[in-house]
Amino acid sequence: MNKLTVLTIEQIYNDNVKAYHPVILKSDTEMILVDCGTPNSASKITENALTQDVNIDNLTKVVITHQDLDHIGSLAELKRKYPDVQILADNKERPYINGEKEFVKLQKLRETYDSLPESQKEMITALRQSYRSYEPVNIDGILHDNDIFSWCGGVEIVSTPGHTEGHICLYLYEFKTLIAGDALFVQDGELVISLPMYTLDFEQAKQSVRKLIDYDIKEIICYHGGIYKGDIKAALNKILMH
Repeated sequence: MNKLTVLTIEQIYNDNVKAYHPVILKSDTEMILVDCGTPNSASKITENALTQDVNIDNLTKVVITHQDLDHIGSLAELKRKYPDVQILADNKERPYINGEKEFVKLQKLRETYDSLPESQKEMITALRQSYRSYEPVNIDGILHDNDIFSWCGGVEIVSTPGHTEGHICLYLYEFKTLIAGDALFVQDGELVISLPMYTLDFEQAKQSVRKLIDYDIKEIICYHGGIYKGDIKAALNKILMH
């Protein structure tokens, strides 16, 4: 029996509580974690999974949607705890995850630093500090656009560049569900796209949203904001119109 579990991992950031939503896909032969939170989140993932009757000691794979710290921060911790687990991502994200290149978000924020108000400069300084805690990890396997796997009722990799160059989403055939990573957010009950200041190529990100309209999607799991249900095509078209 295939099972889809949406986790809620909370973290205090600048005196505010932020929630992240990694996903666990489970079948008789596989247990796949999609994204893994900030550094030192492994215990929170374990605890939250147990509250939903999922024991991640059977973890087989970690799929990374993209390079941002809140998606990859606990990779090294998980790899130490589960040395046989496979870490999978798009090849364009590999040099950032393994430490060869500086993270795109840090590059982009550095370019705009001098023009920002002091309050935002403090935020960026804190963000830089948090990235220093990241421990690079090697990728075990590369994912490509339109790759289809038999995992948990069928999973298709959907290349959705824009937020980062190698960002991916996952389409789950059995559940008619899209795991969106940061391609989409839920904000005040609405489906939205990431702000330009946090996006490598905003126009490309919009084109990636256009690509998603062709999928039969019943619900979207956003890493920030959780589950979005409703008229998916109308919500995606609204993003493209604005």
